[in-house]
Amino acid sequence: MTSRWGPSAGVSEERKDSNTRSITIPEGGVNAIPQNLHLGFEVEVAEYMSKIGSDCEKSCDGCIDGSTGPAVVFCCTCHHLLCKLCHDHHKHSKIFYHHQQVGLDKDSVILLPSIMKPTKHFCSLPHHEKEELKFFCETCRSLICSDCTLVLHKDHRIADMCNIAMVHRDAMREALVCAQEVTLKLTKAIYANGKMAEQVYNSKGNATLIITQAFEQLHQSIEERKNTLLSEMEAISLSKTTALTLHKEQLMKMQDEIGHYTEMTSHIIQTHTDHEMLALGYLLPTELKASLKKIENVSLTPNLSTDIYVSLLHIDSLIKKLSTFSHVIDSSPSPSQSTWSSESVAKVKERYCVKVESMSSNGEEYPYGGVLVKAEMRSSHDGAVVPGEVEDHGDGTYTITITPQTVGPHQLLITMDGQYVHNSPSDLHVGTRYSTLCKPEQVICCGGYPRAIAIHHSGDIYVTCWSDNSIRIFDHAGQQNRIIGSRGCGDGQFNSPIGLLIIGDVMYVADYGNHRIQKLTTGGQFLKRFGQYGSGQGQFQCPASVIVDQRDRLIVSDSGNHRVVILDQAGTWLLTINGNVPGSHGFQHTHDLALDPQWNIHVAAK
Repeated sequence: MTSRWGPSAGVSEERKDSNTRSITIPEGGVNAIPQNLHLGFEVEVAEYMSKIGSDCEKSCDGCIDGSTGPAVVFCCTCHHLLCKLCHDHHKHSKIFYHHQQVGLDKDSVILLPSIMKPTKHFCSLPHHEKEELKFFCETCRSLICSDCTLVLHKDHRIADMCNIAMVHRDAMREALVCAQEVTLKLTKAIYANGKMAEQVYNSKGNATLIITQAFEQLHQSIEERKNTLLSEMEAISLSKTTALTLHKEQLMKMQDEIGHYTEMTSHIIQTHTDHEMLALGYLLPTELKASLKKIENVSLTPNLSTDIYVSLLHIDSLIKKLSTFSHVIDSSPSPSQSTWSSESVAKVKERYCVKVESMSSNGEEYPYGGVLVKAEMRSSHDGAVVPGEVEDHGDGTYTITITPQTVGPHQLLITMDGQYVHNSPSDLHVGTRYSTLCKPEQVICCGGYPRAIAIHHSGDIYVTCWSDNSIRIFDHAGQQNRIIGSRGCGDGQFNSPIGLLIIGDVMYVADYGNHRIQKLTTGGQFLKRFGQYGSGQGQFQCPASVIVDQRDRLIVSDSGNHRVVILDQAGTWLLTINGNVPGSHGFQHTHDLALDPQWNIHVAAK
């Protein structure tokens, strides 16, 4: 590679050929470049090759007057042309015998760049000729001798040439390592670029195939529909033509019959006698009248339309849709980037909706439909699967509707083009009476020793507070809206309420200290109370929990009476389950209750 110096600072020569590169002159021009002894040596070699290769006679550089004859060899160490006498002196001198010499023929001249060695470099200033250049003046950016450091450059920054050369050599090595690393990265990047170009080409082929197949299928469907319509048209036309033919044949038959009677009657009138007229006068008119009666009962005009109407519904709209049928874009939807949103709980036998939004691989919106989205809800108990219905809105969003069939934990699985979307599969709980929960990790500070919580279908959160004898209501964000109740034994008052159940807009409160169940609206209006202190039927002693089963019956834990009581929602006593029975595996001080997916009652008791 040959480096060419530009004519001025900041200017680069254009590339001349594959072996020539341009470089930029530093600011300050050529004078800003330190002495380049290597380049000087290259120039010196080129000059000697030109001189030796010429056809003119060469004089000896070692003789004073050149009287000993022309030069016959070139000393590659001294860089001198030598005559035969000087050449012999070199061979026999202890100082010069090791010098390498070449002849002046053309074959030897070609070898000159490979065997010619640079000489030591000496200072060019007067009286410094014998001083070798061993130092570098950083102020003047030039090589100097030891005498120069004491005179002309005594106040300058001086450094040992070998040290400076070592620093630059190390810097070049580091630069070389960096260049090799960058070259490797560039090589990989170029390879990756080629692979991407290959992928683009393959994607183009796949897209072309998809478009071609889609429009071939569309064309086939259009052709099939056209043929179907033509067949329907032919059938209608044949039906109308057949009906007209039959009607015409019927009319012609009647015409022939009337013609026959007309001809016969005319003939009889002209040729028969009066006696014969008396015999035929009763017969022929009767038959003729019967034929005319038939004609009266037949419509002379066919009862059908001659039109064959073609109903092309919204053809303009269809053509407009075809103009936007499918899209070719520079990115594809990415399931890992796509998002979906829904509640984390669902209600059994009710529609549960999920909204899916497709995103491209670079994280931007993908505003096109047509992606294959599938969804299903899978029970964690028995693995039963309920498929979802997917509605494509055509703008990159999809609505999934699933109706869960069983209660309990489930998994929601959503795929896009066969791959799971972000955060899928996801855990989902299916219940009987609720459809929403407060935000995960949300903390609601309510005070009053909270004992039970229930969720209204509006999203409001109801909490029973033991110590301040009330029910506090919070919105979905955790802000307190209002307080229901106060301490007392009257209607709508509480004494240490614990259990809480909400069904629709009605709530049931286990009024622990008043030994009763109170029924109120979720707005706080008193409706009814069940029970009083005691151990008999219709009585409670410190009821602690109330839940509802699949038959909408109330189940109450009667803590002080060590039993579980089942009521209807009007408060009618239905069943008592005694836990404190001698000789049985019973329970005492019943507290909390729960139902499993098979509707078995679980009792937390002492």
